[in-house]
Amino acid sequence: MDGIRDTLGRPLRALRISVTDRCNFRCRYCMPAEVFGPDHAFLPKDQVLTFEEITRLAQVFASLGVTKLRLTGGEPLLRKDLPLLVAELAKTPGLQDLALTTNGALLAELAEPLRKARLHRLTVSLDTLDADRFRALCDTEVPLAKILNGLEVARDAGFKCIKLNCVVQRGVNDGEVEALAAFARERGLTLRFIEFMDVGTTNGWKLDAVVPGQELRQRIAARWSLTPVQSEADAVARTWRYEDGAGEVGFINSVTAPFCSGCDRARLSAEGRLHTCLFGAEGLDLRGALRSGMSDGDLAALVAARWKRRDDRYSELRSASTAGLKKPEMSYLGG
Repeated sequence: MDGIRDTLGRPLRALRISVTDRCNFRCRYCMPAEVFGPDHAFLPKDQVLTFEEITRLAQVFASLGVTKLRLTGGEPLLRKDLPLLVAELAKTPGLQDLALTTNGALLAELAEPLRKARLHRLTVSLDTLDADRFRALCDTEVPLAKILNGLEVARDAGFKCIKLNCVVQRGVNDGEVEALAAFARERGLTLRFIEFMDVGTTNGWKLDAVVPGQELRQRIAARWSLTPVQSEADAVARTWRYEDGAGEVGFINSVTAPFCSGCDRARLSAEGRLHTCLFGAEGLDLRGALRSGMSDGDLAALVAARWKRRDDRYSELRSASTAGLKKPEMSYLGG
């Protein structure tokens, strides 16, 4: 079908599915340990969507025009038997792209099963190449070397498209910009620099910690000549090509240059709530609808009605008037 559009004319094309709210890292900008400590109450197992429920909802969304699925968390590789879910999702009619975002801690063990299950693409979070800084930023005993090894294993498993996401914070890791770019260039990986975002209420976000993407691009261009790549209207990253042929680098400027006008993403939390914006606290309970016996047709009508009412554009409106809004945590919606 041609698809549905929201109040601002934006189509529904992409769905991000959180398969768990749990994570084995405690990154400061996502799940700080003082909030998500040993006593934190994560979702009980019976409140998390089953593989069958996720697969069914993916098919419902595909019937409405979704062609891209991305699995997130928490940390998605913590979900037991995840390759089985990937294999089922890969069968979704109309699906063109199936991707996953991970911190990479379990990638060495799962890269090959995921590739065999027909996962198309991988995105790995990597904010530093310094082992001590990595341990501090991620608040984990998992060594940086394990993540770097996972990247190599994933390439050997046959993944042709592996992207790295780097959240840059002023005074934290902004001194590594060129080193991270060189690392990605040498390995044929696409690195995307992400501006530090005010997601949730626990990450201590401050505007002066944001390093503008334009500043980062200028630093990269001072060392390697860049040529802009024509991006699709709904692309979240502005992409540039290295003129020497060493691949591409992207900049996600969600604070200084919001892209709400082209946002075609819906997000499904691990407990089955539909969110139409990363910053939207209100979620539509699809798990309840599923478990009440609602038909696929009625589920599609429910989702379509919600999308058609969508008017979210938080990043474009970011100001004092939005400062007090309750926002879901990054770990809940998976970014």
